[in-house]
Amino acid sequence: MNEGNDPVHQHHLHLISDATGETVNSVARACLVQFDAIEPIEHIWTLVRTRGQLDKAIAAIEANPGPVLYTMVDDSLRGTLIDACHRLNVAAVDILDPVMHALAGHFRLAGSRRPGRQHTLDSVYFDRIEAMDFAIAHDDGQGVDRLEHADVVLVGVSRTSKTPTCIYLAQRGVRAANVPIVPNLPLPQALFRTRAPLIVGLTKDPARLVDVRRTRLRAMGERNEAGSYADLETVAAEVQQARRLCAQRGWPVIDVTRRSIEETAAAIFTLLQEHRKVVAQ
Repeated sequence: MNEGNDPVHQHHLHLISDATGETVNSVARACLVQFDAIEPIEHIWTLVRTRGQLDKAIAAIEANPGPVLYTMVDDSLRGTLIDACHRLNVAAVDILDPVMHALAGHFRLAGSRRPGRQHTLDSVYFDRIEAMDFAIAHDDGQGVDRLEHADVVLVGVSRTSKTPTCIYLAQRGVRAANVPIVPNLPLPQALFRTRAPLIVGLTKDPARLVDVRRTRLRAMGERNEAGSYADLETVAAEVQQARRLCAQRGWPVIDVTRRSIEETAAAIFTLLQEHRKVVAQ
């Protein structure tokens, strides 16, 4: 995102994958955010596993020259793409090749080089699906009688990103539940009896929380934004009470004010690993 006054320059970028393209897209986005004045025009080619499919991608590169990022395990197709990019004088980067070489050297084994193996319908895949079902069934205080089956339980006042964080964790195979902290409403006793490995409090700066809640009210068509739900003094007290509760219970707290969902989830992963080590001792 260009936040300054520099002019924005458009450049073609070709993302080619023999699988779903998730990996190459993630790497591209992680790198592109470092270039404020660049607006990429992305050409995305997925499930490229035949010469005919690859030829179409190469024709697009020729029509709109630009860097090529790719993940492709078939040696023949890789060679064809590399030769084409060399002929067209465009950069081509295999984003998996350095990692594969490093791992193969360390393990002293050759990789199987089968496209899309990370999407195989194995036990890990079904664990992620089960975790997603669990997060949905235990969202916003639902299913509190089964909290002991969660890997992590998130608690916090309204609009502290509990639900999206749980969904993100579920995509990584973590069974996450969340319970809201509501003023003048006692938390379910099951939360205090639960044998869940970890309970984490999420909090946010009160002023920012008020902005988010007012936006939420407007989106719901609520014209009265002056109620206690979006009143700064009331919200500040609400946040302080939630923090006090977490401190009393010894629950770690993460301030999500300036964190993305991914950053919050990364912090929770660290806490979860540490907690599991303690439990295993």
